[in-house]
Amino acid sequence: MMRFFKLLLAYDGTNFTGWQRQPKRRTVQGVLEKVLGEILQEKVLCKSSGRTDSGVHALAQVVAFESATRHSPEAITKALNAELPEDLFVFEVSEVTAEFHPIRDALRKRYRYVIQDGRVRDIFDRQYVWQVFRRLDVEAMQQAAKHLVGTHDFQSFESHGSSRLTTVRTIYDLLVERREGERTDRIYIEVEADGFLYNMVRNIAGTLMQIGKGNHPPDWPLEILAAKDRRVCGMTAPPQGLFLMWVEY
Repeated sequence: MMRFFKLLLAYDGTNFTGWQRQPKRRTVQGVLEKVLGEILQEKVLCKSSGRTDSGVHALAQVVAFESATRHSPEAITKALNAELPEDLFVFEVSEVTAEFHPIRDALRKRYRYVIQDGRVRDIFDRQYVWQVFRRLDVEAMQQAAKHLVGTHDFQSFESHGSSRLTTVRTIYDLLVERREGERTDRIYIEVEADGFLYNMVRNIAGTLMQIGKGNHPPDWPLEILAAKDRRVCGMTAPPQGLFLMWVEY
């Protein structure tokens, strides 16, 4: 008899070629399925709430899988954390119904993008921030972010390679703030929405960065949204500053 499970997973994406399984590449899905298969003594296929790219991190990725195992969720959690590499950690495994789907059932997701601006380079956290060697105008970025909150057609913020029924999404919250750190200040961009297009958060971060540099005015996002053309949008920010924070069901 098959049972159905939900797994809450964190990972450092630095040494992974993204989430999706790929031949001869180290991926989150590939490593997780291999270890699960060894523990449960059967072939296991995992589905996640979204496919993160190479270098992107997750604080709480949601994964679903099915198994005929008799092991309890607690025993699976303990076994996984004993066998997984140090850049993967399972918070919990829980049993769900057969109808649960990590993508279709998701109501909201929240991502964080971290920018370190200024002339000081933090060599220790270089895999977790986007280093911009210029002090950015956070107030201008905050003004610009307001134009993206709400329901809009985000076609201009979608990179190629994605197939969607619609490019309309609702952003519930778009936070931009500077936070003081031990060595340097950092700018945190947090985006909460009912769903995201391919590279949408990274394209928003790249757009806000250019506004912070003074290359465009704070109302530039209005022009970008109206154009429905990726070529009008700002650059795609690099992957290492991006974190999936949580998924709500």
